[in-house]
Amino acid sequence: MDGRDWGTFLLPYEQTVEELKVKFKTMRAELKKREEYTPIEFVTGRVKRLSSILEKAKRLNVRMEDLEQGIEDIAGIRIMCQFVEDIRRVAEYIRVRKDLEVVYEKDYITNYKESGYRSFHMIIRYPVQTALGQKIVLAEIQIRTLAMNFWATIEHSLNYKYRESLPDEIRLRLKTAAEAASILDSEMSSIREEILEAQKTFEENSNTTTQVLHAIHQLYFYHLVNEAIRSQEEFNEIWQRQDMEAMKELLGRVRGMISQAKKDDLPDGL
Repeated sequence: MDGRDWGTFLLPYEQTVEELKVKFKTMRAELKKREEYTPIEFVTGRVKRLSSILEKAKRLNVRMEDLEQGIEDIAGIRIMCQFVEDIRRVAEYIRVRKDLEVVYEKDYITNYKESGYRSFHMIIRYPVQTALGQKIVLAEIQIRTLAMNFWATIEHSLNYKYRESLPDEIRLRLKTAAEAASILDSEMSSIREEILEAQKTFEENSNTTTQVLHAIHQLYFYHLVNEAIRSQEEFNEIWQRQDMEAMKELLGRVRGMISQAKKDDLPDGL
């Protein structure tokens, strides 16, 4: 091993992970606002541990001076999706971005590994702005479903425990579990529209409830104390019976009170 400052060596990768996490989380938020549904469930990232970097370099016969090009996943981003169909959509979003360059892709969903591992990998070049100027960093983006991720996390832990020499019985059971996870993904895809509709309804109802409570609180601001108390009592009753149509009607009435109070506060002649 050479005598480089490993902390300094890893700094651009740490910055890359943090920046990419922010960008993909922002993408998730924007898609949710634009389309009311986002194919990105959540985003995580990590910089590979130094021991793992050295072990991989040894396994791949990568020289220490070639680590930056020889080890492509020192910086890693993981994007989780609800459905298999979402993975292709996220990959396409990444391909057209102008702030990174896709080097190549590895489709372990269509061509899953013998172990049962399924995921979609993209190796990218990312220009990170360091204190010493721009540096091009290689990073790996993994896109997978929640079921794929659960399986892969368990397999990784077992491989670490057994140093990638898994007993045959565990290997077989893992493969069976991977097939079960794939069946789960297929079943979820078959009822995708029903799931999305249920999630949309839940989101709309949650937003309506929040808006009503916020509007009732505004009544106090305009000194409409009695109206606020009556509205809160009505809200409590509606909430108990989960009548969302009545909740929407209450929201309209409370907003009407607020609108009238705002007009009454205007100086004469305005």
